[in-house]
Amino acid sequence: MWARNLVTVHYSDDLTDYPVLFRLWKPVDVERLEQGLRAAGIPLKASKEEWKTTAPRKWRGYLVGVWRRCQKSHPQLRELYDSKLIIAQDMLQQWVEAHPAWKLPVTFDNWYTQPAFCRFLDQTLDLPYVGTLSGEDEVNLRTGPETLQDFAGRLKQEHLEALRRTGRPIFQPVTIPYKGKQEQYYSYCNTHRLHNFGKQRLVINHRQADLSDNATFFISNRLVWQAAGITRIRRHRWPVEVYHEEGKAEGLDQYQLRDFEAIERHVALVAVVYSLLRAAQHDRDLRELLQRQLKVRLDGSVASWRRATQAHALWCLGLFISAGLTQGQTLQAVMTPLIQAVCRS
Repeated sequence: MWARNLVTVHYSDDLTDYPVLFRLWKPVDVERLEQGLRAAGIPLKASKEEWKTTAPRKWRGYLVGVWRRCQKSHPQLRELYDSKLIIAQDMLQQWVEAHPAWKLPVTFDNWYTQPAFCRFLDQTLDLPYVGTLSGEDEVNLRTGPETLQDFAGRLKQEHLEALRRTGRPIFQPVTIPYKGKQEQYYSYCNTHRLHNFGKQRLVINHRQADLSDNATFFISNRLVWQAAGITRIRRHRWPVEVYHEEGKAEGLDQYQLRDFEAIERHVALVAVVYSLLRAAQHDRDLRELLQRQLKVRLDGSVASWRRATQAHALWCLGLFISAGLTQGQTLQAVMTPLIQAVCRS
């Protein structure tokens, strides 16, 4: 099955956002990976060998697991395969080298919140980060390990009881600015030891005042940060999803190509178009021109600006044809150079 798996580094602030770097993930070459592991002297379990023919996906997963565990002791294995985590690390390394004075925080979803990736950001790149955990992840308490889901449930009961008795909540109301709006959360924030992650700043968020909605769990390597700052940074993860969704309207998934280099060129062109539309939203003269000529009011979405620029192109075409007819040209004479240009392209 041919499919695209795109790893993107995205920039976001309260005014704008746009893709910065991207790479396509390529599936592992199982045969090359096996040969590389054997060449490095890493033993493979004989009991797993039958998976080559009976369960190829299990065999691939087993080899990738061995490769992942042995990288620290065998650095040469790094060259055998670029996982999505490694691609993300490489792109962030590229970003830091290009902007050494900038220490912008990095935020990512649950899939990328893995111990090795977090250590790379903290120890190698010295960047602040905000990651995302699931309810199944564990926090190490004095009473022993506990899932975040159970921990949040217990805090919720203590919170409701504290409100009833003293009026002092455990989950504090927090308001954050995001893209010109104000958003309300109810947050627990403290420093804890998380299983496999070590000491982290943990934030547990609810959107409902009675904590009736599902909790979300964020961690950060900045142990003095508060819930509002961590929540605000994590909120800026969402524009990546918007880009992948709205980018499809610009043709992000509309190609019939099998060559990875050709696909990357296509994605790059879409990213440029998307970024130009983002930049256009801050062009006051262009905004006034479009709203005046088209008699519309533009909102802040890329889709709105795409439709407006397409409509403006149609408007300009109409003006061009009208001017030609007013000057006494025939419709054939007006349209002929346009038709020839389209056919040549």
